[in-house]
Amino acid sequence: MSKDYIIEQLKKQIENFETKTQTEKVGTVLEVGDGVAKVSGLSDVMASEMLEFTPRTNADGTQNHAESIFGVALNLEEGQIGAMILGAFEGIKEGDQVKSTGKILSIPVGENMIGRVINPLGQAIDGKGEIVSDKFYPIEKIAPGVITRQSVNQPVQTGIKAIDAMIPVGRGQRELIIGDRQTGKTAIAIDAIINQKGQDMICIYVAIGQKESKIARIVAELEKKGAMEYTTIVLAGASDPAAFSFVAPYSGCALGEYFMDKGKDVLVIYDDLSKHAWAYRQISLILKRPPGREAYPGDVFYLHSRLLERSAKLNKDFGGGSITALPIIETQAGDVSAYIPTNVISITDGQIYLESDLFYKGIRPALNVGLSVSRVGSAAQTKAMKKVAGKLRLDLAQFRELEAFAQFGSDLDENTRRQIERGRRTVEILKQDQYAPMLMENQVAILYALTNGFLDDVAVEKIRIWENDFQKYMNSSAKDVLTLIAEKKELTEDVVAKLEKAIKEFKEVYQNGN
Repeated sequence: MSKDYIIEQLKKQIENFETKTQTEKVGTVLEVGDGVAKVSGLSDVMASEMLEFTPRTNADGTQNHAESIFGVALNLEEGQIGAMILGAFEGIKEGDQVKSTGKILSIPVGENMIGRVINPLGQAIDGKGEIVSDKFYPIEKIAPGVITRQSVNQPVQTGIKAIDAMIPVGRGQRELIIGDRQTGKTAIAIDAIINQKGQDMICIYVAIGQKESKIARIVAELEKKGAMEYTTIVLAGASDPAAFSFVAPYSGCALGEYFMDKGKDVLVIYDDLSKHAWAYRQISLILKRPPGREAYPGDVFYLHSRLLERSAKLNKDFGGGSITALPIIETQAGDVSAYIPTNVISITDGQIYLESDLFYKGIRPALNVGLSVSRVGSAAQTKAMKKVAGKLRLDLAQFRELEAFAQFGSDLDENTRRQIERGRRTVEILKQDQYAPMLMENQVAILYALTNGFLDDVAVEKIRIWENDFQKYMNSSAKDVLTLIAEKKELTEDVVAKLEKAIKEFKEVYQNGN
């Protein structure tokens, strides 16, 4: 090869040579511990920006950790920043490099998330393969404004008689489920998910700091009922870092917003926000943020308000989608006046209060009707349910009032005795087994029978058996009446006449059979 040819080739390469400059904003880890790192050198990083911790090569050629670990900038201080580490922080050491990514923390979203169990970063943890998505939503987003919303007017049928009748939940509402541990809070949420089958609702269950064994049981139950077809589970397990528990509800909400923006209705359950507040308190204290009441940082109210305000019913101009939130809060010894419970009660549109005493008496769901309320009220009920539910709440309220007198065993007049007997039957009818949600039309049928005195001659101890047989009869021999209630969604004279005829026919069959 001649010298001239080589020179000619070199000249061509020099002429075509292009320089590519790449700037990286790099900082250094000052200290690390308990899932939090102090970093210097990133002077223009944004709040909530993703940071990349790159492994440092040691003197012997080994690296601290095999791959990059991500974190989130939380504290922006003079001279240094405080970052929360998302994932295993054990490998990160003082002196490691940290790069700013220029991106706010986002998660992948898409239809392929449905039916999967994911971690708060949107990665699959159910062993069914990787979830590939090219669309990302930021986990923190400003809530929809007043102009974009409309009033709540469609029901979310939970399938639980006591809730659908007396504490109705609407699409776009935020209804708190509150009570001590082991009172059936999660059971209500799971029943609500199971009941959304065929209701055109996507469900997202966010498990915050929950045992993986408990979530495995819930997934198995949802799969058995066919509910995983429209459900995504976002899991921050009890063994995961506090950062995952902090991020999880926002990730679940971001996924919900993706579907809401497509005009769909979404039900998001946050189980539970007490653990979310604990995780935030832990991170804040390690970051040396000033502690306030109960050692929570001053912005713990904002922590939950900015999450729950993202639940909304959008008007038609903005797609008409909705996010309904069912946050769960665990109380200590029934104390609803504690810091976090009062905060969340003031943010939400009502609460479902579950009481330990009722639970141990066998009244399940252990619903305290006096302390439970829905601030959306009957706007989120069908006309049929509204008609039977009005009498029901009154009957129950009168019973609670008169029950105190009845225990003294004094002579009661006939009217008082009748009200107490009706109240006892009401309590029995409102009992419901777990994982057995009931369709709206079936609820209306049994509640109509109750409030109109058709059960007054049935012994209290036989009410549950009577109801079970009645539902079987309605689903087989009087299916046309239930279809009519489901279609019309109101109790017209024609519907009432057919319903009463079916109830009377059943009573004849039942009495003859017994």
